[in-house]
Parts: sequence; C-alpha cells; structure tokens
Amino acid sequence: MSKRVDEILSWYESDNPGVLKNLRWMMDTGALAGTGKFVILPVDQGFEHGPARSFAKNPAGYDPHYHFELAIDSGCNAYAAPLGFLEAGARKYAGRIPLILKLNNSDSLFGPKDPKPAVTGSVKDALRLGCAAIGFTIYPGSSQRDAMYMELRKISEEAKEAGLAVVVWSYPRGTALSKTGETAIDVAAYAAQIAAQLGAHIIKVKPPTEALEQEAAKKVYESEKIAIGSLAERTRHVVQAAFGGRRIVIFSGGEAKGTDEVLAEIKGLADGGAFGSIMGRNAFQRPKADALKLLKSVQDIYRAAK
Repeated sequence: MSKRVDEILSWYESDNPGVLKNLRWMMDTGALAGTGKFVILPVDQGFEHGPARSFAKNPAGYDPHYHFELAIDSGCNAYAAPLGFLEAGARKYAGRIPLILKLNNSDSLFGPKDPKPAVTGSVKDALRLGCAAIGFTIYPGSSQRDAMYMELRKISEEAKEAGLAVVVWSYPRGTALSKTGETAIDVAAYAAQIAAQLGAHIIKVKPPTEALEQEAAKKVYESEKIAIGSLAERTRHVVQAAFGGRRIVIFSGGEAKGTDEVLAEIKGLADGGAFGSIMGRNAFQRPKADALKLLKSVQDIYRAAK
C-alpha cells in the first residue's frame, strides 16, 4: 500500500522534503493510512455560518476539543480549522493528528455578490501550531478572484519554503456564474484546473452536477462526447482536469443530509476516482456515535475503491 503513497509523492516534482514529509504524514495517518485516500474533518463553519447554525444540532460542537477528538477517534487523515479553533486545542492534541490551518475565511453577516475572504492567519501561525498544511479558499467567478489568486500565490510560496503543504478550497462563486453554474461540471473541472495551476498540493471542490454553464465549454463537451451522465463520470473528469489525475482532488460533503444520501454520493465519488472527501457538517452535526459510524462507512467505501 505504501507504493501508492510513494507514487503520489512522485508527482510533486518541485517540492522540498518538508512538504513531502507533511503530505506523507497525512497519507500515513488514520484509518486510510497507506492507501493514498483521504477523509478530512473541516470545521470552519462556525466562522463561515455562525455558531448556532453550525453547532446547535449537536451542542458538543461548541467546544473546540470535541472536533480534535472526533477527527482522531474516527481515524481521519487530518483536521482543518481556522486559527481560533486550532489554538484552543493545539497543545493538548499536539502530534496526534495532522492539522490544516485555514488561512482565510468569510462570515455570513455580510454577503457580497462577489465574495473575497479575509486573510485570518499566517504561515507563522501554522508553524507555531505544528500544522502539516495551510488551507486557502478561492472563488473563481468572483470579480475579486485576481486578488485571491495573488494572495494565494504569495502565501503558497511562503508555506512551501517552510515545508507546509497547500490545500486549496476552489469554490466557483460570484456574479459571473448562475447558482446552478457554481457546481456545473464544466465549472467544477475549471476550478480544479485553476487550483492546480496556482500550485495546490490538495484541491477541494464540490461534487459536480450534470449542468453546463459556459456556452463555449458546452460545445466542446457535446462535440467531444465527454461523459458526464453519472457522478462517477463527472468525478473522473474533474480529477482528469487536475493535471491528468496527478494532483490530489478531494470533494466537499456539502450541506447536511441523510446517511443514505451521503453514502450514495460517496460511492459515486469513489467510483470516479476521487482521492477522498472532506466532510464537516455531515459529521460533526450528528451525535458522536453516529458521526463515528458514518465516517467509518465513508472510509470503508474509499478503501474498497480501485
């Protein structure tokens, strides 16, 4: 199984030993260790959506320690969160699980049509907290995308020099796109390509739908008969868009939904060659026993996938 990890690391041809060590640390941690697959727990929703919307369904989640323990006990590869949540448990859980410091965040008190997150942490913070990686959100489709790309370029350079991996949340959003277009297959694949071109080691996108947003792209999908009818086919195409599958592409869990719906989606993603999932609300909003059971089922699906 470690041959798969070695193969994945071989794709990152410009990176120093520190970055490769941290990528290996994530791939050698948890229930999926050695498989090259990922299940990551992200808890930035308190910042992004507010505390009640995020944690009232499972009040244990108001406590930052709860999320460290959920990620560890469930065998996740890593735990991702903004500065405050990581600071609140970094010493107690030091070295127990790879951490990803989310370096930019938005809140929902003001919702511009063309969003741009604020930078809320630094590479120095990530090193101080013992993180394996930094996380950064970009919104392709926003009129402020260029500023985000330039911020990411600067932060990525600093992170890589320090030996940290770079995880990019690539979420198309803004006045250039319809609501349907945010998850359209052509847009999702484009978002993965943009993140890869910006130097991401790990790319996070949303599961794509069968919709096609861009007229110019639609003509190509139709003329070249690109298969997008099933979630597995669409996933395969998004992974292909990230340098022919030579970058790690993981998919968000999205809004909270029932267990059967979650697992059906995971099965489609796994069948399409997804490297894994990064699941927040669908995990931590459930009672812990239910969350552990769900995350184990998700890990089992990815472990069984070819």
